[in-house]
Amino acid sequence: METGNLSIHSENILPIIKKWLYSDMDIFVRELVSNGADAITKLKKLVDMGIVENIPDDENYAINVKVDKANKQIIFDDNGIGMTADEIREYINQIAFSGASAFLEKYKDKTDTSSEIIGHFGLGFYSSFMVSDKVKIDSLSYKEDSEAARWICEGGIEYSMEASDKATRGTTITLYIGESGEEFLDVYKLRSILAVYCGFMPVPIFVDEIKPPADEEKAADSEETATDEKEPPKPINDISPLWLKPANECTDEEYKAFYHKVFTDFNDPLFWIHLNMDYPFRLKGILYFPKLKHDLEYIEGQVKLFNNQVFVADNIKEVIPEYLLLLKGVMDCPDLPLNVSRSFLQNDATVKKMSGYISRKVADKLNGLFKKDREAYNGYWDDIAPFIKYGCIKERELYDKIKGSVLYKTTEGKHQTLEEFTTENASVEDPGADGESASSGTAKKTVFYVSNEQLQSQYIQMFKDQGLAAVLLATNLDTPFVSYLEMYEPGIKFVRIDADITEALKDAVPADADSAQPEGLEAKFREILGDTKLKVSVESLKSADISSIILLSEQSRRMQEMSKMFGGGMPGMFEDELTLVLNRNNSMVKSLLEIQADSARKDDVELIAKHLFDLAMLSHKPLPTEQMTNFIKRSNQILEMATRK
Repeated sequence: METGNLSIHSENILPIIKKWLYSDMDIFVRELVSNGADAITKLKKLVDMGIVENIPDDENYAINVKVDKANKQIIFDDNGIGMTADEIREYINQIAFSGASAFLEKYKDKTDTSSEIIGHFGLGFYSSFMVSDKVKIDSLSYKEDSEAARWICEGGIEYSMEASDKATRGTTITLYIGESGEEFLDVYKLRSILAVYCGFMPVPIFVDEIKPPADEEKAADSEETATDEKEPPKPINDISPLWLKPANECTDEEYKAFYHKVFTDFNDPLFWIHLNMDYPFRLKGILYFPKLKHDLEYIEGQVKLFNNQVFVADNIKEVIPEYLLLLKGVMDCPDLPLNVSRSFLQNDATVKKMSGYISRKVADKLNGLFKKDREAYNGYWDDIAPFIKYGCIKERELYDKIKGSVLYKTTEGKHQTLEEFTTENASVEDPGADGESASSGTAKKTVFYVSNEQLQSQYIQMFKDQGLAAVLLATNLDTPFVSYLEMYEPGIKFVRIDADITEALKDAVPADADSAQPEGLEAKFREILGDTKLKVSVESLKSADISSIILLSEQSRRMQEMSKMFGGGMPGMFEDELTLVLNRNNSMVKSLLEIQADSARKDDVELIAKHLFDLAMLSHKPLPTEQMTNFIKRSNQILEMATRK
């Protein structure tokens, strides 16, 4: 048996880092600026602890990023803690050694973890080789009598160290940009990258462009002739973002201004949730409820994840409950590493607790608005309904918490809970009306709903004439949402308004009247319309103005809609199960019933039958082109018949 140690060839490390360490090349900007902020944070901690006393109280800490396009250089300069030559050897030459971790370990009994140092790992600096052929470090430590040191590496395993002429405390990193990184020599591109990743970093960041000598002379001449005083440079970042302030110190105007700035959305958010958690994990942030569109496929939110004010990523569903990705917001969690990996997040207990905490905060906010300001909540509902419905489907726990606050807009323009609506409007099925209610022995409440107010206007009017209402469920999300509700609310059954006729719409048949279905009528309609599966029923409806309506069974419709939604099934797999209902109280239907058996009136029967069917279909869905053309032609024929003398 042979044993030994695995051999790691250092000459292979940097090529791997250069190509595979990060998926986006621009991440080197975040890493180097984060290191600068890290160095400044360390120094400020030492000053606060009284360990360092030679720093002025009014010290202007800052990170300066300069672009020298002519010489193909990008320079990152900070006035933080700096490094000695020995510290460069320790922190830079030993790849993956975390300087921040060593610092925290050394001062763990004295530091306050509420202001965590950014650096959690030791590979960030090496991201500079993704865009550079050569990297130079000049650094001067804060320690008294320190000598400045210089480190140079050209991307291999060899480096050189020597004394540096740097005269000010801190670290300057100079990148000699290679061909793969030339796009970053555009100062506007670099500024935009910094705005994304470092827009809220806790140290002021300034960006400037080093002009060639000729351009500098021109700029100097123009400054001499200028009469107005030059404005002082402004940092590209906000060092005190709103999410760090206590919620009770933030005004509505501040919340809205922050929303407009971060998300470039000119509309005001509906409302927001301010997150602030210290145990068992640290989390601060703000979640905004924007004015959402009503079709789920067009809803696009943006939740930005930060680590100590350093941007990490957008919409990481392992951290943020999936349904919250429809919102807009920021979340800052120092307990997550900057270089988050999906496998780490999926298995991390803190992440799971974080997701649960956020869901609870959302549920509490919604329930609080519902109870304390119902009028405002009703006004929000049409915008937040897709978000809430999607959340309920994705998380049963959320549904259990907020089901009493879920509203339904009605055809009367009201916003009601399911309990409020069923108390006023739902019809009740007797036990045994279907298999489920038969087995349970309990009656079900049927809730009628509308999916298209325009097409189903005739049905809606029938309801209104009888003082009834239906709920509006008109988005793509409502089909699975209705099925979800029926699963967890066994006493409720949803039926589209054109799928059945509630008894409240039917007229009582006089005792001396013939209530039997006319013999042969269904067969005659099937023959005339060429539809061997069409069902025909004659009912006495309370509204005599309605001649005919089409019913499509709820089960058949849902199967079709689900098939379309998920792209499954073969054409014709789920055929329409149509029922043509004729209203025996309507004059046209009365005429048809009187002449249907008269062979001499065969053409008139055919004309009326086709017209009654098309009238019913018009309130069900748009007619195909040819069918609509025939309907118009037939309408003219009927008008001519009616005007004959």
